[in-house]
Amino acid sequence: MKTLAASQLSILAVFLCLSLSAAPVSWVFASEPDSNRQQELQYLLKQDCGSCHGLLLKGGLGPPLRAQDLKDKTPAYLKQIISKGIPGSAMPPWENLLSDSDIDYLVQLLSTQSSPSTQ
Repeated sequence: MKTLAASQLSILAVFLCLSLSAAPVSWVFASEPDSNRQQELQYLLKQDCGSCHGLLLKGGLGPPLRAQDLKDKTPAYLKQIISKGIPGSAMPPWENLLSDSDIDYLVQLLSTQSSPSTQ
């Protein structure tokens, strides 16, 4: 059995990254919280995220988080930022407070709406 050369592995890795970055959010992150949890997460987005990013997510202490502001960010990148935070900044990691499906749902919200719904 032949092994792949380093250049072939690099090409495969680049192809995989490009494929995932172009995939729709619903394909990359399939699970969705139930409707009650979705409402809680919408509230969290508006109130907790909004405390730094502005209640309409147009920016504040943190950058704007509307879909048009994040159009060049991949879902995987957004998930990483929400999960791990940004060391040395005011952006905390949320991975200990939110499940993967919660974070996936927040990424979906950020990628598709211009501002959080009012509660």
